[in-house]
Amino acid sequence: MGLFNKLFHTNKASPKNTLSSTMSFFFGSSMAGQNVTERTAMQNTAVYACVRVLAEGLAELPLHIYQYTSDGGKQRAINHPLYFLLHDAPNPEMTSFIFRETMMNHLLLWGNAYAQIIRNGQGKITGLYPLMPDRMDVNRAANGEIYYTYNRNYDDYQAKNKSKQVILLSDEVLHIAGLGFDGLIGYSPIAMAKNAIGLSMAAEQYGSTFFKNDATPGGVLEHPNVVKDPERLRKSWQAQFSGSNNHSIAVLEEGMTFHQLSIPPDQAQFLDTRKFQLDEIARIFRVPPHMVGDLDRSTFSNIEQQSLEFVKYTLNPWCVRWEQAMNQQLLSSDDQQKYFIKFNVDGLLRGDYESRMNGYAIGRQNGWLSANDIRELEDLNRIPANEGGDQYLVNGNMLPLSQAGNFYNPKTKQESEDKQN
Repeated sequence: MGLFNKLFHTNKASPKNTLSSTMSFFFGSSMAGQNVTERTAMQNTAVYACVRVLAEGLAELPLHIYQYTSDGGKQRAINHPLYFLLHDAPNPEMTSFIFRETMMNHLLLWGNAYAQIIRNGQGKITGLYPLMPDRMDVNRAANGEIYYTYNRNYDDYQAKNKSKQVILLSDEVLHIAGLGFDGLIGYSPIAMAKNAIGLSMAAEQYGSTFFKNDATPGGVLEHPNVVKDPERLRKSWQAQFSGSNNHSIAVLEEGMTFHQLSIPPDQAQFLDTRKFQLDEIARIFRVPPHMVGDLDRSTFSNIEQQSLEFVKYTLNPWCVRWEQAMNQQLLSSDDQQKYFIKFNVDGLLRGDYESRMNGYAIGRQNGWLSANDIRELEDLNRIPANEGGDQYLVNGNMLPLSQAGNFYNPKTKQESEDKQN
């Protein structure tokens, strides 16, 4: 208890950025009158689409632990205890995909993702479990150490009106923080952009209410004279041309004419507003509009380039954020000198088939790609080394790189001339 008394039974100073903790103050009503929280925002289709694209995009990437080799290269450290946890299943209840998707979802909505680190008696990590960001409070003790207070809600286990605060030290929590004020806690994109999201929610609510209580007439019947019984005429028209009879042929009497009403200008502006808010929310998450269903400015010639830019400028920064947090918090100081954790985004950066083959051909003919290098990039089985799978060739006679200069050796040149004679 000495360590706990030293850390927690002293005056505490919380980090300045508390947007994601229990002291969150940026959430709430937007200027459009909508209550914007991380959960209500997910009911907006644009927010849901952006979060899903990014969460699934990061979760699908291969995640490996690599070991530095003596020649300055790297190789997968499949025997490292963390390899199975990160690559396959971080705990018995989740696959690696579900774990990373959930954590990324938290990171995009709250600006922070937390996972409890479970260790055995030897200090080795045996499991990772996601924690809800809205129940986590980050504090700094008097000695400068960061610790985490998690509000465990026993209502989850059908024990009503019971809760408990659990204190976790920094080595017991994997904390991935988004963009923030102090570098310790990330602030929520939803909180920071609540007015833009609230406007989109308000426009959607207006549209739903408008179509629910639509009082705009579909058309107008014009009579050249005074209609003696307008109510009877209205009922007669509705009986013939509403419901299942709305495609019937109208027969107009007494010189009447029918004028169909077009969409009012204010409704046209409403549609433009909804369209603009889709781009606005996509801009918040830096997601290309075509990935959330907006194909107005996408063509066959530029959609591939937009997808590559999504990987390089949107997904890759998140990958780096994840990688550095895991390297720092999951690997010991000694292991950090030998191992590193990294996502593989090469598969997403591939071009079309023809472009890839042309690029491989250039690398193969100029001696910096072997057959096995190319086959690994294409997820194909390796060619055995004794069959030349690891040989590097150069253009011309396609000789092994080690024999490229043998032609100028007098002995080799004489042997070549004797064979020709």
